[in-house]
Amino acid sequence: MSWDEDGTPHPLALRRTGRSELDPDRLPEMRELEVLGWEPAPEELRWVFLPYVWPPAARTWIPDRSTHWAVETSLDGHGHITGVEAVPLPDADLHDLDAETETALAELGLPPRPAGRIWLLRPVGPFATVAEVLGYLDALAARHGLEARASTEFLALVRAELDTLTEGWAEA
Repeated sequence: MSWDEDGTPHPLALRRTGRSELDPDRLPEMRELEVLGWEPAPEELRWVFLPYVWPPAARTWIPDRSTHWAVETSLDGHGHITGVEAVPLPDADLHDLDAETETALAELGLPPRPAGRIWLLRPVGPFATVAEVLGYLDALAARHGLEARASTEFLALVRAELDTLTEGWAEA
């Protein structure tokens, strides 16, 4: 299990460089990879560890060239909107966005995620989508009396089950 610290991004991502004003899900390389069966890794905190334990053959990443925006809204004395301004978040503030993720990973005993990556996954086992895999893992946790949240017990269950699901399954 690893964050593939020394790995390279998906080859389709290498064709593009520089900052984009698009949101992550609107990046051209993201759309191209989705057509090829890749899905963005879930962003919910309970799945914070998922790219770390997902089978390497069924995971990839692209550099995060997207822009994260701060939106400031001005109101008049009656609560009516009088103006909206969107500005890119400064780099220093981007680190704050990952603070909760870093804390959760540390509590699980996992190393921090490499910065600046958007993770993509392919379904494993007999499942057609990543959402189906996650639903199966949620149901499995419930059968074991575990809450599906970022905990060492849930992490261990997911890791073991992903190993089981990928035994004998080749990448499509």
